[in-house]
Parts: sequence; structure tokens; C-alpha cells
Amino acid sequence: MRKKLLALILAGGQGTRLGILTKAIAKPAVPFGGKYRIIDFVLSNCMHSGIYDIGVFTQYKPRVLNKHIGIGDAWDLDRKGSGIVILQPYTAEKAGKWYRGTADAIYQNLDFIEEHSPEHCLILSGDHIYKMNYSYLLEEHIANDADVTVGVVRVPSSEASRFGILSTDSNGKIIDFEEKPAKPKSDLASMGIYMFKTRVLKEVLVEDASMKDSTRDFGKDILPRMIKKEDMKCYAYLFKGFWKDVGTISSYFDTNLSLTSPVPELNLYDKGWQIYTRSLDIFPAYVDSKAYLKNSLVGDGCEIYGFVENCVISQGVYIGEGTTVKHSIIHNFARIDSNCYIERAIIGERSIVSPEVEIGKGKERPNECFPSIYTDGITVIGTDVHIPQGTKIGRNCVVDNDIQEGDFRSTRLVSGSCLMK
Repeated sequence: MRKKLLALILAGGQGTRLGILTKAIAKPAVPFGGKYRIIDFVLSNCMHSGIYDIGVFTQYKPRVLNKHIGIGDAWDLDRKGSGIVILQPYTAEKAGKWYRGTADAIYQNLDFIEEHSPEHCLILSGDHIYKMNYSYLLEEHIANDADVTVGVVRVPSSEASRFGILSTDSNGKIIDFEEKPAKPKSDLASMGIYMFKTRVLKEVLVEDASMKDSTRDFGKDILPRMIKKEDMKCYAYLFKGFWKDVGTISSYFDTNLSLTSPVPELNLYDKGWQIYTRSLDIFPAYVDSKAYLKNSLVGDGCEIYGFVENCVISQGVYIGEGTTVKHSIIHNFARIDSNCYIERAIIGERSIVSPEVEIGKGKERPNECFPSIYTDGITVIGTDVHIPQGTKIGRNCVVDNDIQEGDFRSTRLVSGSCLMK
């Protein structure tokens, strides 16, 4: 039987704007919401939409991501006759090739598409936070007899230059597309979601592969070229729900902390559209009688003895007595010892904050190494870091992954400082 739909998830990006959060892992594998990883959202969307034939394209440091996905059982994707397949670059007879762009990743795996023989291919980004029923997108795509349908959202004009921006006519047909324009003509931003007729997808990918000046990217090359052709039917599908590209430290930080509000825009407690993940088998969280906990998410396996307010505390985190943690994100199995003060910080997985450490105090200054990445007063501590007792770290600072006590030349890092390997 010819299958109607095949989902292709692009999950190989580095996510350089997330700084050290993606230095050791791919962006879709970055922890989110105290329990999940970013890719959980698109995988859960596929499951809820009844899509069980899925290819995931990985490339950049994929070990954690591959382990997390496994055989897809956490999302009910380990089915006979269907399921999830991880597709990485491989060595061919002539030479091995890395994926040069989003379109090239799909092109190098056309045999995977042929194997499934779908009528339509749904291309998705694995690094966005949202809940979406792709069935409605497919219905509109078929109703318009579209060659490609692009999922779009409205964004503030101040953020539009970060996205691919589309303009449409009154019927939703795309008449213009610009990738990250300096002066956007519209507020319709591409979600990185493309529904293609399979026949058309093959044609445009083969054509693109023959062009020497192409960057092999859907947003930069494929879509603009298609829109200019009169015989191509290119439509936009307007999504009106919550959607965030958490591609910067600030957007990642703000989107996480928005979950601590009494009625968050992104509802993680909706039983009708639950976000699934590969859960850790650990003990329940413990909050001591002397602790204070307010407006925070706390994962399984945590031990809380201090003061926690407006925070996302991931699984297995320890927060000692006399410690205050405010407006911060603490990743899995980090340990914050007694009498510390932490504010507006991201603490990486398995990192140790020794007693009497202060993070996030001081006058705000631009980061001296990466001023466009570490902003808004947010200090980022990498994974597997050990901060010595009594250290004081200011705002907009960054401490690299695997930094140990002996790497600190001083007990004070003023605001804007970098401690890198």
C-alpha cells in the first residue's frame, strides 16, 4: 500500500547562537523544561498527528541525541512496519560527504524516501518548541493541490530579521520569500516546516544538486527558486498556536522561565497533547521542611534544602541549605552546595557549585569574548564544571564545559568575563 506521508526531521544543526550549551551536543538534544529535550516536541507532535514513518537527520555531535531517540519507544514509534530511522552522513563508494545544508541532507537520502514511496513528505526542524497537529497542514496542502506548503507564524517586527519571511496573496499563495532579510516586508515567518508533494521534492532537489552556486538550503535556495516559477503552487499555512525558536541564549532562557508562570502560554499539563520523553528511572523529588519553593518546576530525583524562586530545576539536582536560586535554569544532576547565591544563570549538567559561591551579582557589562551570544545579564556555566568555594561570578559571564577548580586563577570573575578552555 502506498503510504500518504513520510516525516523527515532535520536535527543535525550545531546551534552556534546557544554558545556552550551546544558545544558538546546537538541543539535538538539541549535540555528543556526540567524534564525534556528540545526534539521531544516535534517527535510528540508526529505521534499525536498519527505519523509513524519518520527519518531523523543527524550530523553535529549526535551521540546524546541518538541515545535519547533510541528506537523511538518513548513516543510509541517502535512499530512493526513503521518506525523511526536515524540517518547520518555515510561513506559512499567514491567519497564520504557531510550534509552541506538542509536540502542536501534530504538529497543524500532520496533512497530512504523511495523505500517508503509516500505521496507527500513533511520536512520538519528538530529544534523548535511548539505543539502542532500536522494533519491540518496536510489537509490544507491537499485542498490547495500545492506543490509545497510552508508552515508560518506571525512574529514581532523587531524579531522578523531572524527568520525566513514570506509574503502571500489573499488566497495564501506565496509571492515572495526572503531568508533573514535586513528589512522584512512581512511578519509571516517560516517555521521550518515544509509539506511537499514527493514528486516535486525529488525534482527540486535533483535540480538544486546540479547548481554549483547553491548552498543546498531550503530557505536560501529551494523555496525562493520555486516561488519564482509560474508553474509551481507554493502556499503558506498559518499556525496560530505557541511556537518558539529557542536559538539564542535569551530566547532559550525566557521560554524556559515562562513555564513557571501560573498560566503559561505553553501548557505542558495538557493531557490531550502530552509531550513525551525518554524518562530517567530515579526516585521522587524531596523538598525539605526548611526549604522555600515558589513558582518553579522541579524534576524527579531533586533534593531541595534552600530557597528556590522562578526556576526550572531539572532531574537529579541538589540545592543545599542556605542557598538561594532565583530566575535560573539548572540542568540534570547539577549540585549546588550550601550558602550559595545564584540569579539569572544557566547551570550545565553534572556541574558542581561549591559552598559560598555567588553567580549573577554585579553591574552588567557586555561579554568580552562573545558579546552577541551572552546577553541580558544571563551567566552560563557549562557541563561538568566544578566551581571552587567562595568564587564570585558576575553577570553575562561564561564558564566553559569541563572547567575544574584548578582552572580558576582567581575567586572573582567580574561581569562580562569568560573562562574558556
